[in-house]
Amino acid sequence: MAQKKIISIEDRIPKLKETKKKKANRKLILYLTIFFLLILVIIYLQSPFSNVRDVQVLNHKFVTQDEILQLSGISSEENFWKVNLADIEEKISSHPLIKQADVKRDFYNTITIFIEEFYRVGYVKEEYMYYPILENGQAIKEQMLHTPGSDAPILIGWENPVYLSEMTRELRKLPEALALQISEIHWVPQDENPYKIRLYMVNGQEVIASIRNFSEKMKLYPSIASKLSSDQQGIIHIDVGAYFEPYDHGKSSEYETESDNREQQ
Repeated sequence: MAQKKIISIEDRIPKLKETKKKKANRKLILYLTIFFLLILVIIYLQSPFSNVRDVQVLNHKFVTQDEILQLSGISSEENFWKVNLADIEEKISSHPLIKQADVKRDFYNTITIFIEEFYRVGYVKEEYMYYPILENGQAIKEQMLHTPGSDAPILIGWENPVYLSEMTRELRKLPEALALQISEIHWVPQDENPYKIRLYMVNGQEVIASIRNFSEKMKLYPSIASKLSSDQQGIIHIDVGAYFEPYDHGKSSEYETESDNREQQ
């Protein structure tokens, strides 16, 4: 039977000392590395390299980039890591045309602002100018336009604010895809029916309807229009019942439209 080699304590002590020394050296290197990294972080945070380098504004249409940047209050001298994102979102969202703002930090000291604006349900004609009405029902009369946008119908002849307000509520309930098919909405009240309206559609058809339950009744329009050929022009009635009335040969519409204005946009 082979005898086990016996290692004396004197032989083991130098190896134990060497192992402890190596462990101590590794710890020292780790601590020094962490210390120098902290020094570098402090220097970086105190230097211009930690300031905001760029601000990107995305998805804005009606509110200009300059307006948004001014609302944000972000400065190129501001520390990138000290920017209060929630505070900036609140400031930007205070704009009447902006529904929501999402602000985040991006690569290499860039602040990105993503804008969600209120969509417009209509443009009200007032003399020779137009003002938008937003999805929240707010009329922006401070933003009068010479030419209305093509993203919502033009409302003409709405002198009575009560009926306009009711019409706005109905437009807000109308699917956006259906609203985009409407070019103009004229208020044409009669003694027996003050809620009567006449619509001019993008495809050239006319629609007679009522302000009351307009959003619900208007859902009948696509199915009726789909059954008409391209050369069939006339009036689709959805106020009482639902039917199509073709124009008499050579007869033109009794209402002048604003189509030329929109085509020029």
